[in-house]
Amino acid sequence: MYYGGYGYYSFDPTYILVIICAIVSIFASARVEAVFSKYNRVTSARGLTGAEAAHRILQSAGIYDVSVEHVSGKLSDHYDPRSKVLRLSDSTYSSRSVAAIGVAAHECGHAIQHDVGYAPLSLRSTLVPLANIGSKAAIPIILIGCFLSYNQTLIQIGIIAFSLAVIFQLVTLPVEFNASSRALALLREQNILEDYESGMAKKVLSAAAMTYVAAAASSIIQLLRLVLLFGGRRRD
Repeated sequence: MYYGGYGYYSFDPTYILVIICAIVSIFASARVEAVFSKYNRVTSARGLTGAEAAHRILQSAGIYDVSVEHVSGKLSDHYDPRSKVLRLSDSTYSSRSVAAIGVAAHECGHAIQHDVGYAPLSLRSTLVPLANIGSKAAIPIILIGCFLSYNQTLIQIGIIAFSLAVIFQLVTLPVEFNASSRALALLREQNILEDYESGMAKKVLSAAAMTYVAAAASSIIQLLRLVLLFGGRRRD
C-alpha cells in the first residue's frame, strides 16, 4: 500500500524537507541568542532600563492607556492588545543594555500599531484562533482521513486547516518588520540611544526578525510536505 506515492518500506524523500526546517530553525534561534547576548553586555549611554525606555516611547506616541509589566523568562517579551499590556521579560525589564532597550522599543512598536489601527496587526489578531485550531487539528484530521480508507475529503480539510497556520505566519512578517522599523525610528527621535547604539539595536532586531522568517519558511515547507505525502489518492 502506498501513501502519496511513497511506500511503507521505501525511503521518504520528504524527510529532507523536515531536516531543512530543523536546520533553518536552529540557525535562526542560535543567531538571535548570540546577537542578543553580545549587545546585552553593552550598557546604553543614557542609562535607561528597558521599562523606562518603553514608558518614554509610549508617552511620546501619545499612548497613556498601555501599562508596562514585568513577566518572567528570557526574551518572552510581548504586547497583549486585548488587555493593552506590554510585558517585558527578565532580560529586558530592568536591564540597561542596548539589546534590552531595542527589544522594549520593538514591543512598543506593536502597541503603536494597535493604537493607529495597523491593518496587518488587526488581520493577525483575527487569524490567531483559526491558526491555533489549524495547527493543532490538521495532522489528526489528516491521519483520520488516512485510516478511513484514505478519505480525500478529510485529508483536504486537514491540509486547508494547516494552511491557516501558514497564512498566520506570513501575515506575521510585515507586522514584525514594521514594529522594528517603528522602534528604531523612535529610539533615534527620542534620543534614547546614541547613533552607534542604534546600529547595535538594529542588529538585535534584525536577528529576531529572522526567527519569524524561519518560522514562516518552516511552515511553508511543512505544508509542501503534507501536500506531497497526502495530496494524491491511495494506490494499492
